[in-house]
Amino acid sequence: MADRQIPTGRLVRGARLGRLAAGQAARGAGTKLAMLGRTEQARRVLAERSTLQAAQQVVTVLGGMKGAAMKLGQMASVLDLDLIPADYREMFRTKLATLLDSAPTVPFAEMMAVLEHDLGRAGRVFADIDPVPVAAASIGQVYRARLHNGRDVAVKVKYPGVDRAVQADMRNLQFFSLLWKSFLPSAGDHDVLEEIARNITAELDYRQEARNQHRVASRYRGHPYITVPDSIGEFCTDNVLVTEFFDGRPFQTIRGLPAAQRNHVGELVYRFYITAMFTDGEYCADPHPGNVLVADDGRVGFVDFGLYNTIEREHLELERQVLCAAEQYRADEVYRLWAERGIVEPGSRVRAQDCLEYVWSAAGWHLLDEEITVTPELATGAVVLALDPRSADHRGVRHLLLPPEHVFSRRADLFTLTALGRIEATHNWHRLAREWLHHEAPTTDIGRAIEEWRHAELRSER
Repeated sequence: MADRQIPTGRLVRGARLGRLAAGQAARGAGTKLAMLGRTEQARRVLAERSTLQAAQQVVTVLGGMKGAAMKLGQMASVLDLDLIPADYREMFRTKLATLLDSAPTVPFAEMMAVLEHDLGRAGRVFADIDPVPVAAASIGQVYRARLHNGRDVAVKVKYPGVDRAVQADMRNLQFFSLLWKSFLPSAGDHDVLEEIARNITAELDYRQEARNQHRVASRYRGHPYITVPDSIGEFCTDNVLVTEFFDGRPFQTIRGLPAAQRNHVGELVYRFYITAMFTDGEYCADPHPGNVLVADDGRVGFVDFGLYNTIEREHLELERQVLCAAEQYRADEVYRLWAERGIVEPGSRVRAQDCLEYVWSAAGWHLLDEEITVTPELATGAVVLALDPRSADHRGVRHLLLPPEHVFSRRADLFTLTALGRIEATHNWHRLAREWLHHEAPTTDIGRAIEEWRHAELRSER
């Protein structure tokens, strides 16, 4: 039982992270050296062994720690990591992605002790609660239950001690930097990690998450395609979050559906995470596949609003203007907008053309006016180039300074792309983007139906 406990001390957690980061760096360097001079077959065998060992170590260490360490592992799981040869990247992603869907669980009795500390005896609130969690994530586990009025609910309970664990992780940012840099050079920049720290700490606030979810659920109530389960405020506490239960299939199962259904889901994912950010000024910054469910009738449900942010209109407008300029290949305009905001470092050797090419590498899927099938390779390429502009193709923009307020909006954009890559959705994404880039009317059946619903909602409010 003791080995399931979450270590909460700063020194213990820091040491484990440090060992993991050092091990990953050594394994990556050693594998590359060992591959020199070997036959292609030998390289494949060696790469496979190294890949599996690295993935297993990450899953074991980060998954067992929970808290912020595991959240960073979840972020990493969507990437084709630089230290893995191309032939084995999917293998690594699949192994590491278990952090999203099958995290190590804490025994039911321990979780119920947390629940009953906040709500009192479980039988007073719930007529029934399934002891097998339906989800296990970085901060807590989710159970299916039924209220005494017959209403099915999802009950998210924090892991015992996770608040202290996350706070310890936040004091160990240097170890996160080592860990991320062992996967992806420059991904552990201090300002980025500070922004991650602020957002991950905010995930501990279940009362705020309940308010976030209620606000978003109210906005989507009656929507023709999208469902957001509402929170049930009277049962939400510091350590327990109770919401409506959305009965849907995991996002990963969509991969096996016909292309038309995958594309249908893909458009809704885009509209929920990307379009809403630019139209509402609010966005969910955690668009990983574990937060998307699909009902048998085709409705798509979105859950988990711990990482839910607002962004000022002036910052959204800057992004929109830069993308519009890049769409029209106006490199000088992109450079000017970034220089005025301080994104281009004074005195650097960044050229206007470098900036234009960088925008197209990271965000070109919004700009190209043709159908694009988002593959894992395409998505990862965009993420890698966005996080590491010092890579070989973009050395000229190594001095770009991402403003803190854009860290998680960029993350939402790029991780939406990786989610779409998981189901290989095809669409003319630019036609969807034009609704917020140029304030144009929707051109898809889904878009027109949503527009009609919105107009009906406005008429009913008058």
